[in-house]
Formats: sequence, C-alpha cells, structure tokens
Amino acid sequence: MSGSPDDEKLEELREQKLKELQDRAESGANEEAQEAAQQQAEAQKEAMLRQHLTDGARQRLNAVQMSKPEFAQQVEQQIVALARSGRLQDRIDEDQMKSLLKELQPESKSFNIRRR
Repeated sequence: MSGSPDDEKLEELREQKLKELQDRAESGANEEAQEAAQQQAEAQKEAMLRQHLTDGARQRLNAVQMSKPEFAQQVEQQIVALARSGRLQDRIDEDQMKSLLKELQPESKSFNIRRR
C-alpha cells in the first residue's frame, strides 16, 4: 500500500513541516535565553547603582533619565564601570553626582551673534 507517489509527497511535507516547527521552537528558546540574560544584567546594574548611590544622587539621575535617557544611560555605565574597577570607595552623594553629570555632559555649542 505504501509507496504510492502521493504518500511519499505527503510524508515529505510532514517531515518538512516538523523540521520547521522544531527550528521555530529552538529560535524562540534562544530569544527567551537572551531576554533572560538581558534582564539579569539590568538587575545587576540596578543593584550596583543602589549600592553606590545615595538617595539624592539616585533621584538626580532619575530626573536626568526622564529628560535625556541616552545621557543617563552613559552616566549609569560610567558609574558601574567605576564600581567594578574598584575606584569607588564610598557612595556617590548628590553633589558628587552633579559634578559627574557636568563632567560627562557633552560640550554645548554656543553661538556668538553680532548684529551690525
């Protein structure tokens, strides 16, 4: 009974579909693993910031986060890098955060316009 051309084609299609489904399941698992790793890295960064920043400094950083998220991200990365390298002895307070923000802020371009 088996061996007819239609049965062979049907079996081929089934195998192909099964392989597609397995490939999709594997790629979904990879995406989930990447997302979990990213969430864990974010949690570690938050814990490190909580450990090395006072409440005032954290509030100031959050205010910057609202207005300039990219800049706040750079500042967070800088603080985490300093903490990992062991260059932070004590916690960063609000005044130190202000000076750090000024230091890391890109140069503002000012224009001097003269009217004749």
